[in-house]
Amino acid sequence: MEVKKNSFKAWVLAARPKTLTGAAVPVMIGLSLAWKDSINYIGHPFSWTAAVLCILFAFIMQIDANFINDFVDYIKGTDDRETRLGPERACTQGWVSIEAMKHAIATTTVLACIVGLPLALYGGLEMILIGLLCVIFCFLYTTHLSYIGLGDVLVLIFFGLIPVSMTYYVQLHTLTFEVFMAAIACGIVIDTLLLVNNFRDRDTDKLAGKHTLVVRIGEKYTLGLYWIIGIAAFMMGLSFGLNGKWWAFILPMLYTILHTLTFLKIKHIWKGRELNKCLSETARNILIYGLLVSIGLLLN
Repeated sequence: MEVKKNSFKAWVLAARPKTLTGAAVPVMIGLSLAWKDSINYIGHPFSWTAAVLCILFAFIMQIDANFINDFVDYIKGTDDRETRLGPERACTQGWVSIEAMKHAIATTTVLACIVGLPLALYGGLEMILIGLLCVIFCFLYTTHLSYIGLGDVLVLIFFGLIPVSMTYYVQLHTLTFEVFMAAIACGIVIDTLLLVNNFRDRDTDKLAGKHTLVVRIGEKYTLGLYWIIGIAAFMMGLSFGLNGKWWAFILPMLYTILHTLTFLKIKHIWKGRELNKCLSETARNILIYGLLVSIGLLLN
């Protein structure tokens, strides 16, 4: 692929637009829950300004994480051009210079802080602490924690618990058991993307000393876990039904079908670059899950 160094196209590729699905889904679910429940909370009208800030913060943090991942993996030599199975990376391919990537990381980090700071006006000063944790662990994930098998835990926290719960909290200044269940379900659904990514890279990660969950527990257990957590997320949606929001439980049945078909495809392909198709399908499934849950919540 012909890409001019540091061009607009190079930066779009470095930002990895497809990964924004993972940033959008938890905020989408949190906003849908808040919108529905705001009808019952007198004195806490839904704020569209806060909603937009939550979306922007999530998107910028995801791009920031992608830049950091691109830069650090290049420096560590994890993204070897000859052995890499996943999509090509900007620094490794020479699309973006190292100095330019350093500046981009600094810029997106500062921009995320600027966008996120006004959320303290809606959710209180605790939003500043949450924002700082997001920034700190954004760096720690790629530089250290993903190498010791804690990536899946961070996905659960920073793509489930925090974005769903805090998006809801800035609107209504409270949390419920239903929100907690939705946050956990969202986190484990998004973790399927990390699982299939690491399943594909298990051999090269092992050689690079990157002890992901797949490397630690083995490929068969990981594949089983991939399917189980997707089904478990759907079953956790029963909490919606018990609160009278049955559509939010029923509609995601379609997700379980797509998720199972992708699981069977992973099982069939098993190794190599062909698994990138499953990675794309998993990202699609996550988006469909988020849309179905959100639509279901709004229909009730």
